[in-house]
Amino acid sequence: MNNTKLLEQAKLVCQKRGARFTPAREQVFLLLCQHEGAIGAYDLLDELKTTDPSAKPATIYRALDFLSKQGFVHKIESINAFVMCHHFSECNHPVQLFICDQCDNVEEIQSNNLDLALRAMADANGFTISHQIVEAHGTCKTCQ
Repeated sequence: MNNTKLLEQAKLVCQKRGARFTPAREQVFLLLCQHEGAIGAYDLLDELKTTDPSAKPATIYRALDFLSKQGFVHKIESINAFVMCHHFSECNHPVQLFICDQCDNVEEIQSNNLDLALRAMADANGFTISHQIVEAHGTCKTCQ
């Protein structure tokens, strides 16, 4: 899906939820759309400063927090970076990521079997999962 269509879809989602998709949030969203893999907050800030020289770290972190809560981006905790979610219309879906340690490419996968196994283990231990992100590091087929 191209960036314009993703932006339109994000705006519709925000409109349905009553969430404000401010110009700053839109700019950060579009910057994330331009990246194949993950990108750190300060790298995004450097890019944002080319169009908004007054942008501060708080600008990026507020926008990323909003985009994350809306399901538009995923935070990759292990490398402290963010990646675009291209199927964010599926609210609260389980997130499973393959992260290449060679080229930093991030591929989001959908495995219902993995999700079911994790939920079954949680249920067996009396644990309720509220949010799920599974990160797997390794080497992608391009780098092998």
